[in-house]
Amino acid sequence: MTHILIREMYRQAVKRLLDEVPETEQFFRAGIVAIDITEAEPFTGDRTGHEDEIIGTKEKTDEYAYQWATVQLVGNAVPIVLDARPVRRGESRLEIVEDLLDSAEDLVHVDSVLMDREFDSQHVLEMISQRGLPYVVPKRMQTSEKAQAKRLLQRDQVRYETDRKLHLGKNEWHETTLIYRRKENSEHPDHRQYSVFMTNCGSGHLTEYGYRWEIESGYRSIKRFMAATISKDFGLRFFYFAFACLLYSI
Repeated sequence: MTHILIREMYRQAVKRLLDEVPETEQFFRAGIVAIDITEAEPFTGDRTGHEDEIIGTKEKTDEYAYQWATVQLVGNAVPIVLDARPVRRGESRLEIVEDLLDSAEDLVHVDSVLMDREFDSQHVLEMISQRGLPYVVPKRMQTSEKAQAKRLLQRDQVRYETDRKLHLGKNEWHETTLIYRRKENSEHPDHRQYSVFMTNCGSGHLTEYGYRWEIESGYRSIKRFMAATISKDFGLRFFYFAFACLLYSI
């Protein structure tokens, strides 16, 4: 399939690019990777025949868009998009993260994994832990987290940690740590002053999460490299995105 060929070419190009990077201990030690999903420019017209590819936007609107997932080096490392892939209807977040981590670990030594809250699935976290990798990911606040945040607000407590077991099914559990952190100068008067993070590596790694925002600025740069097109062709759209990722990395 076209996208498989494009990915293979992309990985070969990135490998050559990494071979050009001075093989210093510092570079390979700084293996913090961030996994995220971005959207192409949305469509508002007919998408007949493309329903499994132009799957919609993250916002609840009538618009549709191609979505691309990437794994990118962040932090003190050279900012390189290690791999990019399409997101297609029916794929789980577990499949996407596992696929991208396979690519990343083929190219560099991965030290830790940062993700957005849309990846806060217990099965994704368990898979990362099984690889022996630390992770930090924000948690979507459910009823119990909101109640805890309200108690922390009443006590004027800035930070709080607690262990949590997440059910995997068949009496199996994933053990993680929830870290509540109060935002400075929050505009909200209630529990929304707090963010909740899940990690398997202690609160010391929480400062690394700030690096994840580099991927957002990276996406903005990548999109400036993309060629304009009105074509709905899946292969062409993915090629334009992958080529833009390569130009950004170079």
